[in-house]
Amino acid sequence: MFPTMHTFHIPVMGTSYTADTPARVAPFGISSVVSLVDDFLLERFRKIYAEEYKLKYEPIHPKEPDGRAKRITAYLDTLAEVVKIRFESIKKQPFFAKNEKAKYFEMLPTGHHLRSLYLKLMGMKDTPSKERDEIETTLNHSMKEGSIDVNIMVKLDRLPPNPNGKEPLSDEFTDAKTALKGYAKSSLKNSAIVFSAGINQSLYNYMAQFKEFYRNATGEIGKRIIIKASDFRSALIQGKFLARKGLEVSEYRIESGLNCGGHAFPSQGMLLPTILKEIRSQRSLLHQFRETVVNFYKSKGWNTEVAKEAPPPRITVQGGIGNYAEDLRMREYYGMDGTGWGSPFLLVPEVSPVDKETREQLEKSTSQDLYMSDASPLDIYFNNLRGSGSEKYQQKQIAAGKPGSPCVKGFLQNNTEFSETPVCKASRFYQERKLKQIEESDASEEQKENLRKDVYAKQCICDHLGNSGLIFFGAEKTEEAPQAICPGPNIAWFNRSYDMQEMIDHIYGRIADLTPPERPHMFAKEVEMYGNWFALQVEKFNGDKDIATWLKTAAKNFAEGMDYCLEVASTTPFPGENLASIPPRVEIEKERLKESLNVLERKMAA
Repeated sequence: MFPTMHTFHIPVMGTSYTADTPARVAPFGISSVVSLVDDFLLERFRKIYAEEYKLKYEPIHPKEPDGRAKRITAYLDTLAEVVKIRFESIKKQPFFAKNEKAKYFEMLPTGHHLRSLYLKLMGMKDTPSKERDEIETTLNHSMKEGSIDVNIMVKLDRLPPNPNGKEPLSDEFTDAKTALKGYAKSSLKNSAIVFSAGINQSLYNYMAQFKEFYRNATGEIGKRIIIKASDFRSALIQGKFLARKGLEVSEYRIESGLNCGGHAFPSQGMLLPTILKEIRSQRSLLHQFRETVVNFYKSKGWNTEVAKEAPPPRITVQGGIGNYAEDLRMREYYGMDGTGWGSPFLLVPEVSPVDKETREQLEKSTSQDLYMSDASPLDIYFNNLRGSGSEKYQQKQIAAGKPGSPCVKGFLQNNTEFSETPVCKASRFYQERKLKQIEESDASEEQKENLRKDVYAKQCICDHLGNSGLIFFGAEKTEEAPQAICPGPNIAWFNRSYDMQEMIDHIYGRIADLTPPERPHMFAKEVEMYGNWFALQVEKFNGDKDIATWLKTAAKNFAEGMDYCLEVASTTPFPGENLASIPPRVEIEKERLKESLNVLERKMAA
């Protein structure tokens, strides 16, 4: 298993917000995740870094055969080279100086044996000795880079048009498969690929072609597999499916369905603490596939001994964690092996490339500015920021009578309502035709207005999510590149820019809490969000009996989850943990749930 220097990782954020984060944090031993959605964006980032570090750069033409995979490989190779350059530079720096080497060790978790050894060394400044030399040697040899991990949102698996002719491409050229291939062929070592947004059996079958995801003769896996799931059952199903291919899951990342950034995948009313409780009691089930993997190795004539000795998978959690106390709750109370911290790092310029205007908006944002929207053309809830550059662009286009955006990249093309070839719901092509259809329909004016709002809601996140990073590097101008951003609601409680060491000291509880005492507990916030979500589902309810049954089960799960939240609230809080915020929120949402169920019953009876 890859040894981690820190107890937290930085999850993927949009297409650009962690695109180069490994170059910034991996030299300090911190792991982070790059999105592989937008290969054209990564190509532009590659050029930026190649120029800065005087690396070889040859552009890969948009019509290059297998160009998407090649662009991804080239970028990841460049990223690995940049990390190596920066890491080796830090290692060569002297001890007993205020430099990046000091920062490397000072940022390690409190109690980490290397941090303790480093602090011992600092106490020996005036006493040169053999012991001091030995400690310096040990520290230098023990330094490790953070993992450069990548993310594939498995639902984004479009088969793009052939750039070199009318003949359609074969299935191996879908967006997800070419991203996987690009990663597999990269020079990254001790790295991991994160699969999010469900299961894609075709993609998992394709992965079995690459030896990089299997153990070598010494038992090492060069490229590990991480599954991001919003419930225990999903994690179990995916682990079982992969094991049949001899593929091992090295880590399960459990994420709150709603209290997160980016696309939101609400569970059927299952709250995060309920899911964590189940995992805590049944986590051994996630390691039950060892024999299946060994049998696969045996069928291939491979060394089965290396597969037998594999450790159980790590289990981490992310989504809404805001202070050290909540982080401790995850690791000590629920026994998680680590945590994910995302949105707060959008306010750390050393970590995430966010343009000045958007960062200032985030600094000033309140809970009212952060909302669960219908902006995604995929018809999946999308955590959004009011007043973003993308939203302003959208409103300007509507006012000018030109709704929608030119579809320049096409990663979210999935609608065939008006064409044989899939198009994006945020595109001008789709919106013009949909609005005309609405105008010609027999719907009432009120119904037409609601339908128009649904059309206008879709934003070109495929392209706009990349613009902020390009503006940050001066590769685009703010007025010409609308910026979309997808922070989690937790960012409302962070109100300025921070430096990296300050944020990490906050995560480890070494400084005063950066969030105010009135910030609600992450569990209280999730309860509120699920209350809003359930009320919205009831508002949309159209009389379908199957949906009604599904909603009633969701309500039951939600109610039971709230009862369990009250149990958690009655436990001893970790220092600085606002458990007192949970009961009043549960009381409010229980009443709302009753009201929503009454509305549901009335709609069913109508």
